[in-house]
Amino acid sequence: MPIQQPSNQIKLTNVSIVRLKKGGKRFEIACYKNKVQEWRNGVETSLDDVLQISNVFTNVSKGEVAKSNDFQKAFGTTNVDKIVAEILNKGEVQVGEKEREHDLTSLRKEIATLVAEKCVDPATQTPYPVGMIEKAMAEAGFSVKQGKTAKSQVSECIKSLQSESNLPIQRARMRVRVTVPTADSQRLRDDIVKHGEKVEHEETHEQEWDVTMLIDPSAFRSINELLQKECKNRGRIETLTFAATASS
Repeated sequence: MPIQQPSNQIKLTNVSIVRLKKGGKRFEIACYKNKVQEWRNGVETSLDDVLQISNVFTNVSKGEVAKSNDFQKAFGTTNVDKIVAEILNKGEVQVGEKEREHDLTSLRKEIATLVAEKCVDPATQTPYPVGMIEKAMAEAGFSVKQGKTAKSQVSECIKSLQSESNLPIQRARMRVRVTVPTADSQRLRDDIVKHGEKVEHEETHEQEWDVTMLIDPSAFRSINELLQKECKNRGRIETLTFAATASS
């Protein structure tokens, strides 16, 4: 004899539960995965397309529907659309343990990949394999933050690897060429060159002075802003290579 599923149990697949605690009560809604973020980004504007079930619960998994008098006490209204919108905007997305671990693993891999693209072994100026970066992240005890993008965590990860792991690592240097009018070169040379880690070549022509040097990528913006301020669009900076190999 087949086992009957209790009528108050709701079987949901591909679901994200958004929970908001307010007025001493817990309120939950069942949404389609990815739709919550699309709603918060303004990409999705239809509640019907976000919700799997057009209702507000105190416990989605048990099928316990919230009561109207609880709505009034907590939200000051019984308008379900307004309540759902508030839960969507302010609530916390509940993630299952397996899904959380999968997301964290993917995020960790993405961060390691970005670090591998931006960094090198100082001794050889060659990049490390992603797997080696991941091992160093574990050694450093770097904690991946699920609510942040991989890109926003790269700088913090690099600092952690440099201070807490045994992996020698530095940001890959950019090889750039900076060009300014000869008339401005004497005035600006020192301010430009101080941003470089190594000057490889400089030359003065009749109209222009140019210098080729290795810089930390973070210095690119500072040099560009200096040129815009001092040269009024008559100076320029070009990237020649990114993962520059410093000659000995």
